[in-house]
This record gives sequence, structure tokens and C-alpha cells, in this order.
Amino acid sequence: MGNEFSIGQEIQLFSLEQTMTSQTKKICCRIALFGMCILISGWLAAQTDTAKKPDNTKSDAPTAAADAKTSANAGHAHDDTYIIGADDVLAINVWKEPEVSRTVPVRSDGKISVPLAGEVQASGETPRQLEKELATKLQSFISEPEVTVIVTEVKSQKFNILGMVTKPGSYPLTNSSTVLDAIATAGGFRDFAKQKSIYILRQNPDGGQSRLPFNYKDVIKGKNSAQNIKLQPRDTIVVP
Repeated sequence: MGNEFSIGQEIQLFSLEQTMTSQTKKICCRIALFGMCILISGWLAAQTDTAKKPDNTKSDAPTAAADAKTSANAGHAHDDTYIIGADDVLAINVWKEPEVSRTVPVRSDGKISVPLAGEVQASGETPRQLEKELATKLQSFISEPEVTVIVTEVKSQKFNILGMVTKPGSYPLTNSSTVLDAIATAGGFRDFAKQKSIYILRQNPDGGQSRLPFNYKDVIKGKNSAQNIKLQPRDTIVVP
């Protein structure tokens, strides 16, 4: 009996050992699979980060281009040729001083009002000259003021067109306006307009006045195209 009991115990122990070995193998396999999953996840994350880097490089390029464009546009503020006039609108920017910076129109007396600087003559000055004038006036209140003046709206440069046109009056002058442009802006001719006898009155530097002929009939036919002159501020076109 004792031997039979011993053999039965051995069989049970062997079965238990086999069961434990099988469970251990399953656990080991699960651990191995878990480890592989972690490794694969880490590899995929690394690949994703690598793929993102070129995109970041590309996104920086437009930003740099935009900054360059902004810097180029800023140069127009320091225009030594344009003369500020009444009705022009100016953007005054004082670096790090938002309470002083503002957009102001040039009054009919040619002056602007700026906090701390007070009344400043703007008409007849270039943007650069006005920057220096404002900086000088602000030195008593701001240490080393940096001032930028930009003409945001040009309203002082105008031309006049009178006589037999649909809408006579005064109009803003652009850099490329010609006599034909002015006639179109005024809505064209009225009935009985003398299209061959148009003339332009122009102020001379010496204070005098010149009379420049313009034959509309010839110009639109390609003749005397030189008469279609580029207009200057305060030119007056007369359509009899």
C-alpha cells in the first residue's frame, strides 16, 4: 500500500510540474510579447518624430520670407522724395510706446497732434524729416525714442478736372495717372464737349502757369500720344 501511495504521489507531482511548466511558458511568452510591443511602439514614435522634423523646417521658410518682406516694406517709411501734405494720413510708431503711437491725419493747417510731442508741422516734410522732428520733441519724455512715420493714405496729391465732363471735381492723384485716366475717372465727356481743344493747366516752379494742349480725338487714334502726359499734383484739366 505504501508503495502504491508513493507512486500515486509521484504521478500527481509530475502532473503538477507539467502544469506549472506549461503556465510558466505561457507567462514567459506573454512577457516576451509585451516587451516586443514596447520596442515596436518606441521605434514607431522615433520614426514619427523624424518624419516631423522636415515639416518644421518647411514651416520656418515662409516665416523667414514674410519677415524679409516686412523688412523690405518698412523701407518705404523712409522716403526722402515724397512730401507730406494736408489730408494725408500718417502712421506714427514710437518703439515700445503704444500710448504715443497712433494714426493721425494731417490737418488743413499742415500740422498733426502727437501725445507728449504736441503740435508738429508735417506738411512740407518728408517722412524721414518728420521722424527726426518727433524724436527731438520726445527726448524730454522718452529715453532715446525710435520713431517711424509711414504715409498710409495719400490724399494731399490731387488733380482737378473741369468743364464738359460728367463728374467734374478734384480727385486723388496716383503715380501713374494720365490725362486719359483723369477723363475716365470723371465719367467721360458730356454732350457738345470740344474733345480736340482740351488743355492742362500746370503750376511752374517759378510760380507761373503753363498751358498744355490735349487733342482727345488724335490721342485715341494713336496720334500725338505724347500729349497723354503723366499728371502732376495740382494739375487742372479743362474740357471746354
